[in-house]
Amino acid sequence: MSPKVFIASGNRGKITELRRLLPGVEVVGTHDVPEWTAPPETADTFEGNALIKARAGCRASGLPTVADDSGLSVDVLNGMPGVRSARWAGSDATDRSNLELLLHQLFDVGVDRRGAHFACVVAAVFPDGTEIVRSGTMPGHLAFEPEGDHGFGYDPIFVPQGERRTSAQMSPEEKDAISHRGQALRAIIPELLEKLER
Repeated sequence: MSPKVFIASGNRGKITELRRLLPGVEVVGTHDVPEWTAPPETADTFEGNALIKARAGCRASGLPTVADDSGLSVDVLNGMPGVRSARWAGSDATDRSNLELLLHQLFDVGVDRRGAHFACVVAAVFPDGTEIVRSGTMPGHLAFEPEGDHGFGYDPIFVPQGERRTSAQMSPEEKDAISHRGQALRAIIPELLEKLER
């Protein structure tokens, strides 16, 4: 019988990505846990928000829970949108509105000043109180126009370091190999699986 893990996220793109990276584990989504209500992400760090969600998910599901918080930090914007990435265009923001606002804010910023990086923190919280936290980053720069149909969020304008394509032009497997979330998950998965197998 496969071990079960609750993924405390309503973002279908993230859940799909996490399922690819957790083979052999039964992933339980938020639709399977009626008690789940997404808590307010009130922390001012990715780690704080990931732990808020993972702790709430563990309480609601009774299962080991994985949650992440991630975002885009733009050099010329002093690291913003950062933890506000998902809500950059307001509380009802969509991926499209966030992306359009960011491009508008950078309309006169030259190619040599468009440096940015994605950051991700993944937290795993277990019913026995154990907490594991790991992180990853993906440096790169921002394109002037969206390109590509894969991924989500800011992927259509983010060009990873060493690439000419945006994240949204890369295959899921190519993106997983270098992404901030992929790095954080690869760092946490051995410890997560070891704990699940006990």
